[in-house]
Amino acid sequence: MAAPAPVREPKTSPKPRKTGVNDPSVRRRRFQEHLVAYSFLGAGVLCFALFSWYPIVRGWLLGFQEVTFSEPAAWVGWENYRRLFDDPLFVTAWKNTGYFTLLALVFGFVAPFLTAVVLNEFRHARSYLRMTVYLPVMLPPIVTMLLWRWFYDPGPGLFNSLLETLRLPAQQWLESENISMISLVLVSTWANMGTTTLIYLAALGSIPGEVYEAAELDGASIRQRLWHVTIPQMRFILMITLLLQIIGTMQVFIEPYVLTGGGPDDATVTVLLLLYRYAFVYNDFGMASAMSTVLFIVLGLFAAVYLRLTRSKG
Repeated sequence: MAAPAPVREPKTSPKPRKTGVNDPSVRRRRFQEHLVAYSFLGAGVLCFALFSWYPIVRGWLLGFQEVTFSEPAAWVGWENYRRLFDDPLFVTAWKNTGYFTLLALVFGFVAPFLTAVVLNEFRHARSYLRMTVYLPVMLPPIVTMLLWRWFYDPGPGLFNSLLETLRLPAQQWLESENISMISLVLVSTWANMGTTTLIYLAALGSIPGEVYEAAELDGASIRQRLWHVTIPQMRFILMITLLLQIIGTMQVFIEPYVLTGGGPDDATVTVLLLLYRYAFVYNDFGMASAMSTVLFIVLGLFAAVYLRLTRSKG
């Protein structure tokens, strides 16, 4: 009788060695990870410090100095601010900027919303229509200004040609003190409404369809559905775009700079255009910095309201 085969015990793999926090390999790996993370963080902070924070601090300091860049800067204290507030054009620029902002809200705030409501009703060619609305945003601003300058030309311009076809009197679109600001607002609205329209379209797409169906069953008309369903559902988006538009329109520069130069008779001089004159026409960088500080404070108040609204919504 053969002897039974010996039973072999199963081989056990050696237990892995436990690595603790004090293990040199663990500490080395963590150090490398932290080094990479802090390197990216430091590069970002450095970029902000050089291109954002330093210009802000430098500009604030220039407001208290007499700077021509041909001679050493001299500290003058609040003299630049006193001269700024005594300048009649300072008040005129703020009035014109406020008037432009008000007109921009009348045209530029309502037009994108109505355009988005109309486009939202289309079931076909949505992508083409959205691209058409957004096309002016993709054009370089200077191209847009030159195009509209031809539209407003008092001689062979497009608008006066249309008026002549309708046997209506021609208009001095950019040379009249009464309508020059309205002409600039129309240009700004046409050039910038595409982005806001797409935002409104996205917000309209997020409204549940059951809400509209319930309103239709109750016999609500289109105007009633717009007033009692669409606007309440988009209240937050409308408020945010309103604040952003106020902040953006108060910084209007390229429209009056290219189309009117601030005329006629300073009727379209805005805050940024006057700031540009102080710095690069009058060579008074101290007053320009003082005015930029005032504008920074005003826009900062609107930005604080915007942050407060977004924080409360979150």
